[in-house]
Amino acid sequence: MTSENNSIAIVGAGFSGAVIGRELAEAGYKIEIFEARDHIAGNCHTERDNETGVMVHKYGPHIFHTADQEVWEYINRYAEMMPYKNRVKAIYKGNVYSLPINLHTINQFFGKTLSPSEAKSWIESQADLSIENPKTFEEQALRFVGKDLYEAFFKGYTEKQWGLHPSELPASILKRLPVRFNYDDNYFNHPYQGMPKHGYTEIVTKILKHENITVHLSTPFDPSERENYKHTFWSGPLDAFFNYKHGRLGYRTLDFKRSTQDGDAQGNAVINYTEESIPYTRITEHKHFAPWEDHDKTVIYHEHSRSCEEDDIPYYPIRLAGEVEILETYEKAADSINDVTFVGRLGTYRYLDMDVTIREALDAAKKFLKN
Repeated sequence: MTSENNSIAIVGAGFSGAVIGRELAEAGYKIEIFEARDHIAGNCHTERDNETGVMVHKYGPHIFHTADQEVWEYINRYAEMMPYKNRVKAIYKGNVYSLPINLHTINQFFGKTLSPSEAKSWIESQADLSIENPKTFEEQALRFVGKDLYEAFFKGYTEKQWGLHPSELPASILKRLPVRFNYDDNYFNHPYQGMPKHGYTEIVTKILKHENITVHLSTPFDPSERENYKHTFWSGPLDAFFNYKHGRLGYRTLDFKRSTQDGDAQGNAVINYTEESIPYTRITEHKHFAPWEDHDKTVIYHEHSRSCEEDDIPYYPIRLAGEVEILETYEKAADSINDVTFVGRLGTYRYLDMDVTIREALDAAKKFLKN
């Protein structure tokens, strides 16, 4: 490995590492990216399914959505973004409903034909207004939508997703009023939404295509190796950098059960199964993420959530009381190191959407170049 003064080590070839690497490479730095897996693009990795030809999201579906115009313009430099709206359905007690909860969901669930103003009054009559300052996920849901909608769409799904009763989870997980009083069933509110025509891995491939960037796949990076570089950007697990000496941070992981069939399996990209008695949280059908393509066969994934073990791929940081205490210890240790910047979902122990990941990567590169 080179020890030139302008050489930078980046750990992880997902969006964080790729974007930072490209920005610094264009500024003249020599970039070496170390990726423990045998492919780039991290959990956004996409690839063609051999049996069906469908473009699959190997680690679960990713829909690009943002209100950040600069990030939208950035992603469009490296991809042809196709129009795409995520329209999620939910199955509860044998009926199919539209998510997020909207006027159609309310009218169908309660067997009514309410107008927007009538629906607002109806939901207020269902809500538990005695809960003035919700502290738990359960209280937040009961406060805003009432017992019936909470039990139908939130309780069971949340227990499966997090492995905890909603009364044990903070209200912050359910951040905003989960109801729309119109018939808008677009899952996201952001003005810019889309899917890359040829998948996310192609985007990362193009970002990394620069003469100053070298990528080492299937190559873990030991933190002691950073002495060979001017600076290191670490997008691996924060606790792993410190060899877990203060304990392991908690994550949920996902298991995917793949199956194929002829034609169309469920008629939609994502269908949630909200009852706790059904072991999986949702079924995703990946050809519907690329509606501009035509395939005779289809591939679907039953998605199961469980606690993350040492050798599993971490997906969702738990961030409950025990983890927050450990996290603060690691953050103090990280702040004391001048030649390493911790970035990304794992490096900062936060669940980040792709647009926020890219924004923070661009900002991290700017900050480094400025200093």
